[in-house]
Order: sequence, then C-alpha cells, then structure tokens
Amino acid sequence: MKKLSIIALAGVGLLLASCNKNSTQTPSQEQQVAEKQGDVFAVDTTSSVVNWKAFHKGGFAPRWGTLSVSSGELSLADGQLNAGEFVIDMKSLKVDPASVTEKDKNYAELEGHLKSADFFDVEKNPTAEFKVTKVEDLAAATTDAVEGANKTISGNLTLQGKTLNVSFPANVQVADKTVSVKAKLTVNRTDWGIKFGTTEADPAEWMISKDIEIGVDVKATKP
Repeated sequence: MKKLSIIALAGVGLLLASCNKNSTQTPSQEQQVAEKQGDVFAVDTTSSVVNWKAFHKGGFAPRWGTLSVSSGELSLADGQLNAGEFVIDMKSLKVDPASVTEKDKNYAELEGHLKSADFFDVEKNPTAEFKVTKVEDLAAATTDAVEGANKTISGNLTLQGKTLNVSFPANVQVADKTVSVKAKLTVNRTDWGIKFGTTEADPAEWMISKDIEIGVDVKATKP
C-alpha cells in the first residue's frame, strides 16, 4: 500500500504555501496559554476555515484542501486581541479535486489515506488545537507574511496529541462586534511526529516535502 501511495503523500498536512518558498517554523516547547480578558467573541464556525497545501519532493504534484473549525473563542481587551483558541475538526479534512490531476489518482482515496493511521489517524486524533500564548505588535512583516499583517501571534499548536509553540505574523482586524484573524505559516510535519516512511532513507518519506503550509482564516462575533 505504501509504495502505491507515494504520490498521495504529497497531500499530507494540515495544514497553504509552496515548497521551500516560505520560512519554515522552528517550534519551541509548549508555553503557558494567555488568559482571556475583556470581551469574549465566539468563533463563527460557518465562516472560519483552515487551508492546507503540500508538495511532492521538488515541488511536483501539489495537493491542497481545507479543514473545518469546530469551535473557539477570541478575547479582546481595550480593542486589542489578547487571547483565544480554536479547535480543528480533523475528520473534516478535504482534498480539493482540482489538485488531483493525474488520471490514475482519486481525490476521495487521498482523503481516506490522509485520515488513516498512515497519517493523521483521525479516529484516534479527531481534533487539532491552537491556543494563543502571546500577541504582540508586528514590527516588520516578512516577505512571506499574510497580506496586511499587523500582529505577531504565538500559540500552542497540538497535532497528533503533541503540542509545540509556534509564532507567525497575522492580520488582525477588529470591528464593532467582530474580530478576524488571517495568517499563514509553514511547519515541518516531522516536528509533530507525522512520518509516513519508516526511516529517512525510505522513499515513502524522502519523496514527500516535510514542509506544510497552513492558512488560517478565523472570524469571531460578539453575541
């Protein structure tokens, strides 16, 4: 099965960017979660989404798709984002059919493979989580930052039951009764133990880029 699925491996990931074009996160150990203060906004699960994109080694055979946000909250104090979290429904993982162009490949089969124990094992790990640990003003946006980035958000990202802290530039917009967070970051899947091959020399592992880009688009409203 593994040999037949090497091309399908390109779809691994939560996770939106081109192979090696963006700066890959170097995560740190889990940090203390920021305490919610001020007004609390409920994440709108119908309009929030997490996008993912990954590549076959060398940038060939890109795959991309989406994940649903099942719950979450964001808090504001003095009109500024200070804390929050959201939960990702791993069982909702979708592969965009447009990303599977090979005649002998099927996007539905890829979805099933990514949900299996070979990858995210969604029966054992039905959710992933992100919890904010710090929000700071962004001094200068990097070239790979999301458009309009104005904050640096740090938070604990939990995948496959493992939690690591990541930081990334984000575009945070606050209106009367809404707050939105848009961001993108590139992570190395192996930092969270997501490995398909048995060793680094296994073609099932080295044929697939370890970098996965995650695109976050979360919207929250105040009741």
